[in-house]
Amino acid sequence: MNTQSALYVGSVMHRRIRPRVHTFRYRAFWLLIDLDEMDEISRRLWLFSHNRFNLFSFKDTDHGNGSATAIRAQVECQLHEAGINFARGTIRLLCMPRVLGYCFNPISVYFCYRADGELAALVYQVHNTFGERHSYVMRVGHEGGALHQHCQKSFYVSPFMDMNMRYDFRVAGPGERVSIRIRSSSSEMLVMTAVLTGARRDLTDRNILDAFLAIPAVTLKVITAIHWEAFRLWLKGVRLRRRPARLKRQSMIVTAHPSASE
Repeated sequence: MNTQSALYVGSVMHRRIRPRVHTFRYRAFWLLIDLDEMDEISRRLWLFSHNRFNLFSFKDTDHGNGSATAIRAQVECQLHEAGINFARGTIRLLCMPRVLGYCFNPISVYFCYRADGELAALVYQVHNTFGERHSYVMRVGHEGGALHQHCQKSFYVSPFMDMNMRYDFRVAGPGERVSIRIRSSSSEMLVMTAVLTGARRDLTDRNILDAFLAIPAVTLKVITAIHWEAFRLWLKGVRLRRRPARLKRQSMIVTAHPSASE
């Protein structure tokens, strides 16, 4: 059966420019899950389950605010709070699945479409290694070509990055390919660029197994890589930043309009 949900296989690249040059890249894969198709694809596939252990699985509490409230209801509430006209459209979540029961998503992205298929908003949810999560809710004002959005950083992610920074997002897809680029800047000077890219594959048991065999334990690899690259930065003399107080709110409504698309 034809579904909008898909598997994307590609890579993640980080390039830090200041105060030390530091670059790494690793292969990875993501699921694009249409939240309305969740139960259907869980029934159809042998190797994917919803809220149950499997080779690949999706657990609701890994996302949103971690509560028992349905993910779709949480996102709709965020869009309503932001004053975004959504009218019960379609929500597709790009994220890493649980692989053999383990998951860590540095960033996951909700693509929120109105009933007519027009993209209404993106919600970027960021997780840090301290068990905290935060969402940036951004209205989409333009379509066609790559989408550009920006916001001020409000959530502590890395002990090697300042809080007084700006994020610039460039998003293309998801279609046959997906690309998400995030530039982190301080005082108008670029500090780091992170790029996620992937090519679409049908969400089938065969493709799930192929992705797992090609890139086994990818989610465990992500958390291991985060700590390993942090150690390398420390060896290069990059100083640690103090961790601020925990945010009271788990989401930030971004009121600035996105830049024009290219």
